[in-house]
Amino acid sequence: MTAPVTDITSARSERELVARAGAGDSAAQRDLYDRHVDRVYRVAFRLAGDDDAARDITQETFIRAFGRLGEFRHESALGTWLHSIAVSIALGALRKQSRMDKRHVPLDAAADVGRDDVNADVDLREQLYAAIDALPAGYRTVFVMYEIEGFSHQEIARTLGVAETTSKGQLFRARAKLRESLKHFARDSQ
Repeated sequence: MTAPVTDITSARSERELVARAGAGDSAAQRDLYDRHVDRVYRVAFRLAGDDDAARDITQETFIRAFGRLGEFRHESALGTWLHSIAVSIALGALRKQSRMDKRHVPLDAAADVGRDDVNADVDLREQLYAAIDALPAGYRTVFVMYEIEGFSHQEIARTLGVAETTSKGQLFRARAKLRESLKHFARDSQ
């Protein structure tokens, strides 16, 4: 079975754009940016959970990608390659932020010590986002890539440089942690 003509034409035009962008053609770089910025930003935001951080990650992704276009071998789609760069940058930023967070504790954190109070008015969506943000970085990355972005375990494994079984295991553990974090909603709705 052959690929549809539009897929072949699209792949050929993207190859040409990549070659032109790699040679310094700013119009080609802008075209590639416009084609892929929304998806890169979306994954950056899902991983970072913050608009400013997501914008920084997106910008850094394209700076790094345009500097390395000569290394792109067209073995995967350009979008997949950009996505893997964004994930790598986001994970690095999250590790750096985690180290910084461990050094600083907000003064108002002491006010919540000893409280065992579930606020029934809190929106499930906000709680879900907070629970996802609280996942360890590896779990969160796999969860976001699989459940939100729709990547397969094979694509996740290739992007993150891990085994497919690792991706599946991290997704399983992420779901378990989310179920635990959100179990009070299940009880409240019964």
